[in-house]
Amino acid sequence: MSLSIGIVGLPNVGKSTLFNALLERAQAEAANRPFTTIEPNEGIVDVPDPRLAKLTELVKPEQTVPATVKFVDIAGLVAGANKGEGLGNQFLSHIRETTAIALVVRCFEDADVTHVAGKLNPVDDLRTVLLELILADQQTLEKLLRPLEKEARGDKDSAERLELLKRIATALDGEQPARSVEFNADERKKLVHLHSSGALPLITWKPMLVVANVDEGDVAKPGTNSFYQEAERWAEDNGLTVVAVSAKIEAEIGALPPEERAEFLKDVGLEEPNLNRVIRAGYGLLELITFYTAGLKEARAWPIRAGSSAPQAAGTIHGDFEKQFIRAEVIAYDDYVAAGSESAARDTGKQRTEGKDYVVQDGDVMHIRHGA
Repeated sequence: MSLSIGIVGLPNVGKSTLFNALLERAQAEAANRPFTTIEPNEGIVDVPDPRLAKLTELVKPEQTVPATVKFVDIAGLVAGANKGEGLGNQFLSHIRETTAIALVVRCFEDADVTHVAGKLNPVDDLRTVLLELILADQQTLEKLLRPLEKEARGDKDSAERLELLKRIATALDGEQPARSVEFNADERKKLVHLHSSGALPLITWKPMLVVANVDEGDVAKPGTNSFYQEAERWAEDNGLTVVAVSAKIEAEIGALPPEERAEFLKDVGLEEPNLNRVIRAGYGLLELITFYTAGLKEARAWPIRAGSSAPQAAGTIHGDFEKQFIRAEVIAYDDYVAAGSESAARDTGKQRTEGKDYVVQDGDVMHIRHGA
């Protein structure tokens, strides 16, 4: 499953510093000038997963493979990007290729780091970014509607699709993102199919979260930062999750040897790097759950869409397994840990045999049985 999150924001908000911290190495140049990042930098990040760590401890496999998310550091956006201002066209083409969006907003004052608008106002910054994405979607939707209006005259499916897209167009005209429109389950399913197939390339249909880049002194208590408070209220009003980080501190953590990180985190008042929360929030943003396989050769976390069936889960392991699926042998994570091993869970009746209709639950430890 290809999962990617675009790191998006105005220039000089800390996107590249955040990206470098995520990768624990300076893959993207960070500098005090707009458009340092021109071509998007990409990096694969492990999803922090205490359950996988516990399974590794119990099973002692030869290797452990966590779930991963790709982060993409995209060039800074400015007002007018939808008309080609700044690096608008490149920015928009790169962000269309991602699965979800992290809107990074600056919530710290620093006289040495210029602000593209000349003043610090997180809400204005977030509105600017979101409005540019909405305006870009308006242009995309206009191109989609013209041929669809002709097709709809003699085709029922096209007429239904046209009606759904017109509702999105109305929202965009009101400066609201595509995801803000309410659809019933059947309508949403149709739109999700259009989006995933590439037939509905709308940026604001993608799930989003807000990453508030705060001052180092506020990282353990972001609620005391007035700029963060403003960003948090805006995010809540727009139905978005907000995560506070200090990109500068996270970069320092990433540069430390692993054995020194715990003491550093304690000194700054954190139990874990806040980037762990960003990674997990991004993973959750994609409406994913995790199932596990655990054997002597490998313990592995597998991301799947919530509501996936056992055969669909099998297909994430290998495409042929979905077609050749016979059954799944399933142990709930808590039961596995309580028993201490797969054999003990089986002996105490905690292992279940599930068929093709089984809906995989978050944390299931599974053996997939399939035909040759």
